[in-house]
Amino acid sequence: MALRTESDVFVVRQRGREVAAAVGFEHQDQVRLATALSEVGRHLLVAVRTPSRAEVLFSVRVGEEAVLLIEVSTRATPDTSQQRLSGALAVARLVDTFAVREDGTATVIRMSRRIPASAGPLTPAQLERVRDKLGASVARTPLEEMAEQNEELLAALEQARAQRDELARLNEELSETNQGVLALYTQLSEELDETNRGVVALHAELEDRSVQLRSASEAKTRFLANASHELRAPVTAVIGLSRLLLDPASDPLTDEQRQQIELVRGSAVDLLSLVNDLLDLAKAESGTIEPTWTDIELRALFGQLRGTARALAPRPEVELIVVEPEASATIRSDEALLTQVLRNLLHNGLKFTERGEVRMTADHDGRTWTLRVSDTGIGIAPELQERIFEEFYQVPGRSPGGTGLGLPYARRLATLLGGTLDVESRPGAGSAFTVRLPVRPMR
Repeated sequence: MALRTESDVFVVRQRGREVAAAVGFEHQDQVRLATALSEVGRHLLVAVRTPSRAEVLFSVRVGEEAVLLIEVSTRATPDTSQQRLSGALAVARLVDTFAVREDGTATVIRMSRRIPASAGPLTPAQLERVRDKLGASVARTPLEEMAEQNEELLAALEQARAQRDELARLNEELSETNQGVLALYTQLSEELDETNRGVVALHAELEDRSVQLRSASEAKTRFLANASHELRAPVTAVIGLSRLLLDPASDPLTDEQRQQIELVRGSAVDLLSLVNDLLDLAKAESGTIEPTWTDIELRALFGQLRGTARALAPRPEVELIVVEPEASATIRSDEALLTQVLRNLLHNGLKFTERGEVRMTADHDGRTWTLRVSDTGIGIAPELQERIFEEFYQVPGRSPGGTGLGLPYARRLATLLGGTLDVESRPGAGSAFTVRLPVRPMR
């Protein structure tokens, strides 16, 4: 098509819309292409000081993706350079590609837009029919084209108005939503502040209770220590007097008197054992026990424990087996505290085993010593296996008496030595107490 006068701009616009419709563009895309062509034509014929004749070429590139190509070429003069055509660049947003280049004495404006896939494949025969149809059509007058353009403008304005109304509605909904969110945020902030105040008050109350609990624990520890210390002297005196009365060198006693004094002496021995346990527990709770770290030969320690435990074995039906570790078995610990832990476990095993054996073994894996005292006694129910480490607790149904302080004290000492004390047991199948201690504790 030739572009010579202003009326040609209307024709080019009309042809552009017809070509776009013929190859399958939707109405909005037809308007965009027609608008782009009219803007370029108006620029070349009106905005440029020295207008020149221009030619418009429509073509279709067929391939994986069909594209409508539009080229507008004009003879360039110094006043129609690319810089002068920069005003037409505003139409670039209406098409997919827009370029201006100078080819010798001509300036070429090239635009393109992808043909939608919904238009279907374009064959050469179809394009030939499109060409014939466009050639046979009669161009409308500028007035008709102007009327069409005005209708399109009105439609665009109506659409813009509808979009503006929709945007206003959305803004109103957003404002209401924001007000709701703000109200919810205010409510949540107030509830959070109230919750925080409650948490602060609860924390303060817990801190007060914690201080009271520490004070009570310290008072209990001081009471146990003082009471145990004050009771030890008279109880020891009662045991000493009982021993003097039972001495064959003293005045002879009747059988009844001897039996009563034996009961007094036994009760005093039990009371002294309780006092000693209370004193030991008070020392452990107060934190005044400081281990003395030395290298201990476990073989010698096991031999010493074998001798003392056999002397205290209450029943001949129970065999005490102490499996001595290898000759080079050494652990760094406090000998007195470790001896007290193992002696306590051995005495418990002998006390609650009616027949069978009590066995003590030692194994290590290079980093940890595992000292185990097992028995074939009555065993402990699973739900009671942690309770036996509570102070003053005794398993129901066990005939031999006790203070209920030996195992809690033994666990405290094992923890103090950097290890643990655990139990595995089944009713009727015996129990196994395991002390795990590091070979070289971290101090």
